Amino acid sequence: MAEREERIRYKRSRFATRLPASIFYTRAHFWIREVSPNLWRVGFTKFATRMLGELVEFEFKLDDSKAVRVGHSIGWIEGFKAVTDLFCVVDGLFERGNPALTEDVTLLGSDPYGAGWLYEARGKPEPNTVDVHTYIGILDATIDKMLESQGKS
Repeated sequence: MAEREERIRYKRSRFATRLPASIFYTRAHFWIREVSPNLWRVGFTKFATRMLGELVEFEFKLDDSKAVRVGHSIGWIEGFKAVTDLFCVVDGLFERGNPALTEDVTLLGSDPYGAGWLYEARGKPEPNTVDVHTYIGILDATIDKMLESQGKS
């Protein structure tokens, strides 16, 4: 990640973050960055890690260099608030999981857009990725729904 990467400040209700402007986002709260031609690094957004709570364990259910499709479950992750499947956001080959996470899974929450990335895959990213400004709209809508369900709208 570039040292001086532009970040967009976001604050809504009790959630605040700084979103990298140069990457793509998914509606499922993953981020995706091309690190070399057709090689995509994928991670959770800060919002996703907040919803999971403190992260304690994860596992990928496939080996490196295996074929993957957008939407397929490739593993799972457990936080204190939830356990969820990890879904692929690239059609192509699963290259590798982040080796640093085997030593320190808390990197997912403490540095989600840097050292805390989840996996790399080679191929074509899901077609519905969005830029940072569109993702902000997705965050607004998601948080509004959460507040409404809590009777705080």
